[in-house]
Amino acid sequence: MNWLEVSMTVDGELAESVADVFARFAPNGVMTEQGVKYNDAEDAGTPTGPITVRAYLEVNDQLEETRQKLEESLFYLGMIRLLPVPAYKQIADQNWMEAWKQYYKPILIGERLLILPAWMESPEPSRIAIKIDPGMAFGTGTHPTTQLCLELMEVVIEERRKKKDPAFFPLSSFLDVGCGSGILSIAAIKLGAKTVVGVDIDEESVKNSRENADTNGVGQELILGVGSVQEIINGKFPFKSAPLVVANILAPVIVRLFDAGLADLIEEHGAIVLSGILHEQEQSVIEAGQAKGLRMNERRQIGDWVALTMSR
Repeated sequence: MNWLEVSMTVDGELAESVADVFARFAPNGVMTEQGVKYNDAEDAGTPTGPITVRAYLEVNDQLEETRQKLEESLFYLGMIRLLPVPAYKQIADQNWMEAWKQYYKPILIGERLLILPAWMESPEPSRIAIKIDPGMAFGTGTHPTTQLCLELMEVVIEERRKKKDPAFFPLSSFLDVGCGSGILSIAAIKLGAKTVVGVDIDEESVKNSRENADTNGVGQELILGVGSVQEIINGKFPFKSAPLVVANILAPVIVRLFDAGLADLIEEHGAIVLSGILHEQEQSVIEAGQAKGLRMNERRQIGDWVALTMSR
């Protein structure tokens, strides 16, 4: 089956009315698209600008009649307020659920890790595979912040293991502050952590983390819950500190978390990996950590993004 896409770009006041018209003739509903701006370093994205409304008309014997009726409805709407001319484009049908998968490939991380789309077989069986569904909105391993964090986690664990550091050999516990998709918690377990606590202030993130844990065969060794630094300190979870802590969030949030007790989660001689830091925000994070008695160990960068390892 083929489709005829009809689209129209209008301001916010007209978008709902245009969508209502399109919906009368589109059997599979209507979609809208809008630009995004970022008001500050912590803004997840604020919609802005004109809205493009799209719908898909089935290509069949009634297409021309359907199109004519659609344009008549738009004409009457245009009598109330001027409308732009609708745009049309032929769309060949395909299995969209499968088509998007071709854009995702395994990602090699560090010396031992591999981020693997969940439906694939590992091309590098000697590496530790972390299976993730790239259809998720975040935490899929494709972003530099996640890759940097995984690299530094591996470095810390492997260096301490080689030295037979008793805190890391084996790694008895691990804390993931802002666990998101759970990818870092899962990686920690696969790198040898015995028990991991992952917390996030978003309940949906905790749910996603558990789903990804199930995909990776990770069970009760991963303890997940809604919360942040304060909930860990207050004893909501089985332990209040760990030899290795990670926080892949945003730089301004990390700075605030240091004030809330983030450094207290690190056991003596332990380390913390910090990511989600833009290059220009790096110094503020370092200074916040140093003010809590931490020292800089290592820094890595991909593009504008920086990750740090600090220790106490």
